[in-house]
Amino acid sequence: MVILPKRIEDRLKEESERIGASEEELIVEALSKILNEPLDPDTRVEMHLKLSEKYLKDAEAFLTKGDYVQASEKAWGAASQIVKALAAREGREIRSHGELHRYVAELSKKKGDREIMRLWFSATSLHQNFYENWFPEEAVMSGVEDVKSFVEKLRKLL
Repeated sequence: MVILPKRIEDRLKEESERIGASEEELIVEALSKILNEPLDPDTRVEMHLKLSEKYLKDAEAFLTKGDYVQASEKAWGAASQIVKALAAREGREIRSHGELHRYVAELSKKKGDREIMRLWFSATSLHQNFYENWFPEEAVMSGVEDVKSFVEKLRKLL
């Protein structure tokens, strides 16, 4: 956990939402520049994998606490980070929701695996639930299970 002044924390969140990158990604990128440690594709893959694992654990913890809104968002984060890990393996950097959706569609088509898209849709529904909070408990729990399957499926492609 990093302690930030409120103004910096607000700007970090704002920038994260604006460019479609997690706050952690932005912090790592800033540190890589300050420390003169470039983020090569392997380092980006590692970062995205670690974030995916962290967010999945966080989602499960929020489920246990009955916080289905936060569980939804963390599960979405896990799904988006595993997608970014695959793209990073190819030397690609994904910076928007549109790019995420296009990459997953391309991946599903390339692999001939429609389940990739179905599981992705479940993850994106959880992301929407974070803002709308209209899913019942069972729907969030099912969605998180779908995200686990999605992450496992894509992890095997690395």
